[in-house]
Amino acid sequence: MGRWTLDVGRRTGIIIDAAKEVGPSLFFALIVITVAFLPVFTLQGQGGRLFRPLAFAKTFAMLGASFLAITLTPALMTLFIRGKIRPEQDNPINRFLQRIYEPAVLFSLRRQKMVIIGAAILILITLIPFFRLGTEFMPPLYEGALFYMPVTTPGISISEASSLLQAQDKILKKIPEVSQVFGKAGRAETATDPAPLEMFETTINLKPRSQWRKGITVEELTQEMNDALTIPGVSNAFTMPIKARIDMLSTGIRTPLGLKIFKDVPHTRSVYAERVNTGYFLDIAVKREEAARYNLTVDDVNEIVQSSIGGLNVTTTIEGRGRFPVNVRYARELRGDVDTLKRVLVPIALTSGQPDLPIVTSPGTAHVPLQQLADIRMVKGPTQIKSEAGMLTAYVYIDHATGDAGTYIKEAKKRLASLKIPDGYRIEWSGEYQNMESTREHLNMVIPLTILLIILIIHFSTRSFVKTGIVLLAIPFSLVGSFWFLYLLGYNISTAVWVGIIALAGLDAETGVVMLLFLDLSYNRWKEEGRLKTISDLKDAVMHGAVKRLRPKLMTVATDFGLIFVLFDTGIGSEVMKRIAAPMIGGLVTSTILELLIYPVLYLMWRKKQLQKEIPGF
Repeated sequence: MGRWTLDVGRRTGIIIDAAKEVGPSLFFALIVITVAFLPVFTLQGQGGRLFRPLAFAKTFAMLGASFLAITLTPALMTLFIRGKIRPEQDNPINRFLQRIYEPAVLFSLRRQKMVIIGAAILILITLIPFFRLGTEFMPPLYEGALFYMPVTTPGISISEASSLLQAQDKILKKIPEVSQVFGKAGRAETATDPAPLEMFETTINLKPRSQWRKGITVEELTQEMNDALTIPGVSNAFTMPIKARIDMLSTGIRTPLGLKIFKDVPHTRSVYAERVNTGYFLDIAVKREEAARYNLTVDDVNEIVQSSIGGLNVTTTIEGRGRFPVNVRYARELRGDVDTLKRVLVPIALTSGQPDLPIVTSPGTAHVPLQQLADIRMVKGPTQIKSEAGMLTAYVYIDHATGDAGTYIKEAKKRLASLKIPDGYRIEWSGEYQNMESTREHLNMVIPLTILLIILIIHFSTRSFVKTGIVLLAIPFSLVGSFWFLYLLGYNISTAVWVGIIALAGLDAETGVVMLLFLDLSYNRWKEEGRLKTISDLKDAVMHGAVKRLRPKLMTVATDFGLIFVLFDTGIGSEVMKRIAAPMIGGLVTSTILELLIYPVLYLMWRKKQLQKEIPGF
């Protein structure tokens, strides 16, 4: 625009021509950003519910921006761009950046092979942090409270469970960061709460972080609680209240599946295997022949058992707004053990063929002990029966002290390799690992299709496979910074990280398209003016497209560096947002640097071959 600052009459036409040059490329770049979020839309379960709103918001914003870029923006440019337009070189910040960038791009154009080999080596070196990164389904989301779910030996009495629960609550309350503790043992009278009496659920409300001891983290606080609650016969497990409910609803368990051998796996905090046959039951089997001798049916005997041992509701008492059943049964001393139960009397009606039975109450009525009518014994059996896919299942709960669930399970699988499993049995991992594997398999299918769609869109915009390849090189350039930054921050690969990388891929396409656009504009201008006669002229054209149009390229990237402030957030939910922002920030840094240095080299080499074919002796 600086060339036509004095030509007021042609201002509108020049603005429209400039918009025509830039508009289509920016339009397709925004479409690519929109399409890049397609894998996020296809996420299922917890990941889909968490990230689909983000994808919808960004998609609608990008679609609106794409439409406005080719409609409203040119109209506003013709209305508001008035007066004298100062060239980019008059801006001191722009001159400073060009002074730094020009020597660097000159060095790249002079040492083309060395620069390309250096970039390739840098990409290969990035494999080091990539293979060292851990994996997890979702980053730990601090909810402001902890959920303590210990399990003790089956068959514990109600009084003993109450005493143990109170002792645990007192220990937890002594920790300075704990505000409130509320524990529960057993379950409500509902089919939606199958927790046995030996499974406790304790909600630990924590004080605000500003009142915590200096330097302590949630992980260290959890480990301190685990050490303080080392009680014989109790297996500890810590999680978050909302996360625990989501895990139990989605997978049936609150931790990945395992076996007792995992005690030897590093970072294992506790392991608890369900006791399949440790429940004690009173088995009363009616002797049908003996009951028939006294003219009794099985239901008659069971009715006596229910009313005398189990109790029978005879009425309901109303106290204020509460209603309470009145239950009648034998006193505890008459039903406290098996021998006593055998002496429970069952009334029968006398017949003429039974003169030997003594009359106990009224004439024609007698009583016989229950042991004459039924076999009474204590037996062992499962405290609960679980099934999945038509097969019986049993769970092993594992609480590990590391967020890297993927590496933990790899180590655990090595220990499992020597375990001999009987025929008809199989082991499957569940919980967080099940969600992680399901998401990985899903993304492995959707991401390649998305990349193919992005390639088609970029090719439709550039009409060149070479240009499409150059634009897509921004993706490996950005992954260099993403993986190194994740490695330095100590983050694991998770669904949130992949969402950030997916968003980064769209931004890479945008910056690559903008970079290629100005190189093309400079090349075409030199060619139209007949200034492309030697290799030196081609280098000048590339230098002009790279250096003189540095500001719009940096502005395209700088708009996304506001994500840096997300890394300093400490509020609830910041853990997820940090994992999304980290790969984007690291990737934008390396992709910008490498694009500014490598793109001119690749573009020069490509155009050089083209001109050598078109112009003999070039």
